[in-house]
Amino acid sequence: MSSVASDLLSAARRSLVDVPKEGLGEERTSRWRGHRIVKIGEVWHIGVLLLTDEHVLATAEVLRAADAGRRGYTAESARARAARRELALKGGFAEGEVAHIGWSVIDMDAVDAGGESGPLAMRDGVAMVRWSGSSWMPLAAYLDERIALMRGIVD
Repeated sequence: MSSVASDLLSAARRSLVDVPKEGLGEERTSRWRGHRIVKIGEVWHIGVLLLTDEHVLATAEVLRAADAGRRGYTAESARARAARRELALKGGFAEGEVAHIGWSVIDMDAVDAGGESGPLAMRDGVAMVRWSGSSWMPLAAYLDERIALMRGIVD
């Protein structure tokens, strides 16, 4: 079985070793501590992908932990977003720390076998990523571009 996509992502991990990670969060509710977003790990955020040391995840909601404060909001959506940022703060993320939540695990075995999972797929033997609506791009080029941006290397 070919492991084209997995090999590309393993190489990406190796090239990101010295790049800072961001927080991976999960919503939790308990009787004693209430509703909150707790930190369960760290990831490299590569556009539509999140890489842990072992897994590949599909990006979902990204927020920055912050106190909701007493601001006036013109939109209910802004109020809801502020409340979500405060849940991350309540769950142990530091003020201003990025929290990735609502993510899903990508089945790399399915992708490597020629199928599709989350934003990754094999198309005619080429690992592809869906990055903007329905636009597909070769995963190798996508990773090269995103990693260069993360490192501040721009052509």
